[in-house]
Amino acid sequence: MIELTRINGTKFWLNPMLFEMVERTPDTVVTLANGHKYVVRESPEAVADAVRLFARQVGLAPFSARKDDQA
Repeated sequence: MIELTRINGTKFWLNPMLFEMVERTPDTVVTLANGHKYVVRESPEAVADAVRLFARQVGLAPFSARKDDQA
């Protein structure tokens, strides 16, 4: 689960395994596979970073840095 922030400032946890799409409209909207939508304060890039970290933590992605993270 990753922690996100609703527009009103309340924190909640969401399962990124259910994400279908993250878009900027200009607010960030997370759409789940079941059609539910959540508008969050985090940028799409921050959501993507949280999903990558989640994937590494649960063993779905390698622990090495991404190519664009290397100096």
